[in-house]
Amino acid sequence: MDNSEVAAVFHEIADLLEIQGVSFRPQAYRRAAQNIGQMEDPLLDVMKDGELEELPGIGKAMARTIQELLETGELEYLKTLRAEVPSGLLELIRIPNVGPKTAMLLHRKLGISSLEQLKKAIDEHRLAAMKGLGEKTEERIRQGISLVEASIGRTLLGEALPMAEAYMEHLRGSNDMMMSVAGSLRRGKDTVGDIDILVGSDDPAAIMDAFISYPLVDAVIASGSTKSSVRLKGGMQVDIRAVEPSSYGAAQQYFTGSKEHNVALRRIGVEKGLKLNEYGLFERDSGREVASATEEDVYRALGFPLIPPELREGSGEIEAALNGALPELINEDQVLGDFHVHTDWSDGANTIDEMVASAIAKGYEFVAITDHSQSLRIANGLTPERLNDQVRKVREADERADGRIRVLAGSEVDIKVDGSLDFPDDVLMDLDVVIGSVHSRFQMDKREMTARVVNAIASGMIDILGHPTGRLLGQRAPYGIDLPAVLDAAAMNGVCVEINSFPDRLDLKAEDCRAAKGHGVVVSIGTDSHSIEHMDFIRLGVITARRGWLEAKDVLNTYSAPEVLKILRSRR
Repeated sequence: MDNSEVAAVFHEIADLLEIQGVSFRPQAYRRAAQNIGQMEDPLLDVMKDGELEELPGIGKAMARTIQELLETGELEYLKTLRAEVPSGLLELIRIPNVGPKTAMLLHRKLGISSLEQLKKAIDEHRLAAMKGLGEKTEERIRQGISLVEASIGRTLLGEALPMAEAYMEHLRGSNDMMMSVAGSLRRGKDTVGDIDILVGSDDPAAIMDAFISYPLVDAVIASGSTKSSVRLKGGMQVDIRAVEPSSYGAAQQYFTGSKEHNVALRRIGVEKGLKLNEYGLFERDSGREVASATEEDVYRALGFPLIPPELREGSGEIEAALNGALPELINEDQVLGDFHVHTDWSDGANTIDEMVASAIAKGYEFVAITDHSQSLRIANGLTPERLNDQVRKVREADERADGRIRVLAGSEVDIKVDGSLDFPDDVLMDLDVVIGSVHSRFQMDKREMTARVVNAIASGMIDILGHPTGRLLGQRAPYGIDLPAVLDAAAMNGVCVEINSFPDRLDLKAEDCRAAKGHGVVVSIGTDSHSIEHMDFIRLGVITARRGWLEAKDVLNTYSAPEVLKILRSRR
């Protein structure tokens, strides 16, 4: 078993325990699964070194569980749990608005144990008639089913990108070749249907052989001399195409897309008497090649500068390029810190010192420790007393850093239903940074939710609005909220809005980032890290920011530590 397979087992154990109503243990298994899924070192190597118990969130019992999985490929504990829970209930709890308790209720009262049975019951309005559910719950579950069905066959950007990079590393070996991802993955969409890889090579046969021999291939769908397709263990389809190095740029442009972007390019080409395809840009009458080697050559020959892949969505980028108005997009090297980091004081796996060390290793100028507040009991939220103790520890960590990095004392504070905050003002005044986030009552109507968030922004006590729309990709739709009104309030009160770059959030999404910029609101990127491995999610936030047309000046993370502290202190 590899790391991802062990993580999947732990997630299933957590699900089964939740269905049974077990407290605390599901969360422990889920945290362990997240940490394992982000590890670079194979668990098998860690086990051979006798260091399983040293992993974040892994104690003796879980270490034995991992060892059993690695040595036998099976787990007796999992078999026992599966026997105790109807198999179809796992499918049901993956539907937004159907929690473990509801799934068990539906099973006991209506005999429902599959998605199809649930859909039929909803069509017959049997849920609406049930005590404890009703029409509103039935409609929310119907919407949840639609969300799940729309995400079938989609993989999170944060999962697909490492898969693609590992595959390309295998293909590259010791050879220096032109290679990149293409399609929606290269454009940085938050979910992708498959992975596309493009290679420029004079020896495509060797590339195809290496492609189908990748150890994680489950099945070869098609194998040819210049293009092949496989399905990986876990179900992801990967397609590869090899082209001559001389036409690599044209192919890269063509296979990156989007369709809307390419149609617009071809139309411009026609107006100039040119023909554009995956082989190059050609004079329509003579057939003479005009450009093909690089993407930059192709775009320049069409009359404008290279358009970054993240902008190629047919959303005004062509017009901006023609008018010399393309943004100078933020890049990851410009990020100087992370504003959203959790530790083992709440529901994180690592200590303050470990998170700080990780930030230093990344070359950051600052990192904010922002554990949960008291209302989020499920995440071991801090009471005011514990927060005061933590602030002292953070100040000590800042002193120990001795100028290598600034460690900011913060909190991710729950925004209550009425828009008040989970800590009194005198507690928040002692912090360097406050993130205000909604973690409850997602089903409030749009007017009430908007008032809730706007009231929190207007309090003058939050610096950043965390994961502003509350979406969880493939799991929960954004809650109803008037985002323009929220952005107006943020602009008026000098509050940043967050790109939460955890893979299943990416909230704000790209289009909303662009709207924030239009309202004059500065964006902050926060990884929402719950382990040191999660701090790598910063690049997902940068990709989202780039898709949202953001420049360095639009993102608070690009400001120096003294500038950040000056801005934050001006609000206290």
